[in-house]
Amino acid sequence: MLEQATKGNFTPIGKQVDSEKIIALLLQTNASDAIRIHIPRALRVVYDIRNKRDAAHLADGIDPNVQDATFVAAILDWITAEFIRLYHGVSADQAQRIIEDLIARRAPAIQDFNGFLKVLNTDLQVSERVLLLLYERGANRASIDELSIWVHPKMRKNLKRTLDKLEHDHAFIYSTGDIFQITNSGIHEVERKKLHDVDWR
Repeated sequence: MLEQATKGNFTPIGKQVDSEKIIALLLQTNASDAIRIHIPRALRVVYDIRNKRDAAHLADGIDPNVQDATFVAAILDWITAEFIRLYHGVSADQAQRIIEDLIARRAPAIQDFNGFLKVLNTDLQVSERVLLLLYERGANRASIDELSIWVHPKMRKNLKRTLDKLEHDHAFIYSTGDIFQITNSGIHEVERKKLHDVDWR
């Protein structure tokens, strides 16, 4: 039944998707609840936001783009993780880690030279450089030895003290032994201060 519901089904460009029909067909299959119920309904929310959200806010003057993009991205990340979990035989936590690796943030202010991360913004302080490097690394994290190589040579002497302050005074990073990872607070700080951007003018 699942093959019947999906085989040969496509929507030509310019034609609206009949999401209700697709959801009804999937409900009749013997697939898992995720395939039959949860994923189709989640995609329906994304589809409706894509097609109707801007028009709904024209009158109130609210720009929904940022909040909608965040919401939609979270839904699509979850859907992708569900497919990985279902069809690759991994746990939900493992699937989520795979997704985190796939959607790792990329910072224009950093260039990767065969594993050497070069900070292109020379005006940043040591704490900002460290935070930016960990932002770029994301779930891959970084060791203190790697950070020591990537920061400016003059900044290496006080690196441990900088890491300690970032972790314990600001909660911007988290450590396990000599391995460091940025926290949600750290990500917010990088994006708030736009440390990841470069003004090429």
